Amino acid sequence: MRPLLMRGRRLLRALGLRWRIAILLAVGCLLVAVAIGILIHGARARQIGDAARASATAQLISVRKVYELTGRLDRDKVGEADARIDCPQLPGPLRAAALAGQRSTYLDMAGPDPVVWAARPIGGDRVLSVRQSLAGERAELAELDRRLMAYGTSVVALAALGGALLASRLSRDLRAAAETARRISAGELDARIGPSGVPGARDEVAALSSAVDSMAASLQQRLEAEQRFTADVAHELRTPLTGLHTAAELLPPGRPTELVRDRVAALRTLTEDLLEVARLDANREEPQWEAHPLGPLVESITRRSGVAAEVVGGRTPARVRTDVRRLERILANLLANARRHGGDPVTVTVSGTTVTVRDNGPGFPERLLREGPQRFLTGAPERGQGTGLGLTIALGQAQVIGARVTLANPAPGGASATVALPPA
Repeated sequence: MRPLLMRGRRLLRALGLRWRIAILLAVGCLLVAVAIGILIHGARARQIGDAARASATAQLISVRKVYELTGRLDRDKVGEADARIDCPQLPGPLRAAALAGQRSTYLDMAGPDPVVWAARPIGGDRVLSVRQSLAGERAELAELDRRLMAYGTSVVALAALGGALLASRLSRDLRAAAETARRISAGELDARIGPSGVPGARDEVAALSSAVDSMAASLQQRLEAEQRFTADVAHELRTPLTGLHTAAELLPPGRPTELVRDRVAALRTLTEDLLEVARLDANREEPQWEAHPLGPLVESITRRSGVAAEVVGGRTPARVRTDVRRLERILANLLANARRHGGDPVTVTVSGTTVTVRDNGPGFPERLLREGPQRFLTGAPERGQGTGLGLTIALGQAQVIGARVTLANPAPGGASATVALPPA
């Protein structure tokens, strides 16, 4: 029994919410219908039994009066009852009660021939008994059971249908809420569920939809404010940095001048990265689609990056549909990340429509693999210093051109970043 219940629970969990509600409602109605049917059947069976006992007792009294007046059993005056003295079919408990001086009845509805007996002692050790057939009453009870079963089946079917319709609307609203939440998490901040249910009704699903919409609106406002702040800061830094760069170029040669120019260049790079992140966050990037053979394109990008990396599969003829400038930005950032945080040798492998950049350093931090790149967070001290924007920009540009970047720490060591591009 327990394994059957366990299988039933697993099957129920595997079904959707709509079918679970419909099945549970149908089972509930079935249990109620069975309980009501048992009560009605028991009440009717008691009524039939009481009436049969009363009828048999009345027949027994009538037969006794006739027997005492005439000394014999007049069947014309007995009616349909089968009256006998010392009947051999008389049930043992009833005979014993009669011989003990009691007038009693015996009801048997379970046998092949349902009957009711009534018996009493008459003179000495003789027993007068009356037997009545209850075949008609049992047929009536069977017909009642069939009707109860038909009505119960109809009620369960209607309950299941009504539950399915009700749960279908509930499931549809919940699916819409889940889909909207997924769209929001994917970056579509203006996605909303909208009103659901009957206006003015106390609907929990409508309250959930309203709460999700309010949360999405608040989240959109905060993210847009953050994006505007990042873009404004980066834009405002451009003018003083340009002047600072010009002033640094006018300084006399020397070690201090080199340090100033190096820091100014780092600030300019950081500012441009912040502007690029702001544009990616605002979803304002429009790719320029072109079809290119991937192998030669990767060789050219690697050469221009300035990173000493070995290209494997540079003659791969597979063609991809991409934006060359954005793909170069992605691979350049991955190569720079491998050179800055990884260890030599750095290899770039082209296979089909995928490009893998691998180094032999300490590998990506587990937190980065688990949660993804985060701005201004390099993950671990052993991976060196940096702003943490390189991987963020690479993943953002990959999303623009429909590519997928996968980060991993393959055996026996090092870090790898695989870029899967859409084929031409």
